[in-house]
Formats: sequence, C-alpha cells, structure tokens
Amino acid sequence: MISTNDVRPGMALDLDDGIFQIVEYQHVKPGKGKAFVRMKLKNVESGTVLDRTFRADENVQQAIIDRRSHQFLYQDDMGFHFMDGETFAQIPLGVDEVGDASSFLREGDSVDLAMYEGRAIGINLPTSVALEVTEAEPGVKGDRVAGATKPVTVETGLVVQVPLFVEQGDRIKVDTRNGGYMTRIS
Repeated sequence: MISTNDVRPGMALDLDDGIFQIVEYQHVKPGKGKAFVRMKLKNVESGTVLDRTFRADENVQQAIIDRRSHQFLYQDDMGFHFMDGETFAQIPLGVDEVGDASSFLREGDSVDLAMYEGRAIGINLPTSVALEVTEAEPGVKGDRVAGATKPVTVETGLVVQVPLFVEQGDRIKVDTRNGGYMTRIS
C-alpha cells in the first residue's frame, strides 16, 4: 500500500478496475475543505484513459510492473509467441492482448513485455521500426505536388502513406506511436 501523497507519474496502481499507470498527478488544496489528489490514469491492458480523484492520504495498492526483453518468435492460430532471452521460456499472447502492436512485429524482433504477477499485460515497442516496402505503385509523372503521398504496404501488412519517391524494396522507418512514415533508410 502507498499513500496518494507519495505517488508520482509513471507509477502503476492496482485498483478495482484493473492495473493503471499514472499519466498526470495533481495535488489540490482548496481554500475550504480537505485536500485531494486528481490523477489521469491509463489502463495498462486496454489503453483507456480516465480521470480519478482520491482523498489526500488515502492508501492505494501499488503494482510492481516488471519489463523484460523478449524476442518475437512467430504467429499462428493460437496467437503471438514470445521468448524470454534469459530463461528461454515461451509466452503466447492472444491477438486482442497484442492489439495494434501486431502491425509492427517481425519475426526475430525484440520487444519489452510488461509483466505483472508472472503474466504479460502489455507490449512496449521501440519508438520506431525499420520495415521493407513490399508493394508500392509508381509515382505518376507530373504529379509532383509539394507534400504528395501515396499508400504503400510494408512487410508486416501495414499500409503507410509515404512520399512519391519511395519504391518497392526500399526500407523505411515507421513511427510505432501513430503508424506514420518518418524517413527512408538507405
């Protein structure tokens, strides 16, 4: 248990609704009445964000989240399979547990799995990944409007809007936070 006066952004709490990470924290002392703590909390498993208010000095359960590096092995009808680099134990995760991260996973890539009480509750991807363009239509000659883009498909099946000069076979850097094009890699 930890007091709401001692919590800080980045900590994780085990509440009745699930496991939440503190995004924002504000201690409020009004002119009249008792002090309270207002927090913006993000559900670690589902990603939903909610605002919650607690009394000052209220005790809440702190959740200790262990982040370990795992290697993505393969995907099959049971889900996505990861291997711990230290113990070589394999962990299967369902499609709903992996979520949007599946668009950026390639076999052999390393990711950090957030573990709570021995079970995986989330995936932390790097900020950007390098992916190869597998399908790209050629840019139309004369269609060189400043900032013009075209859709391409990368090796994971993700469709990304890129500048007209990107061609099939090129490697591009993709932002994992929004799925946007960052740069072409030579």
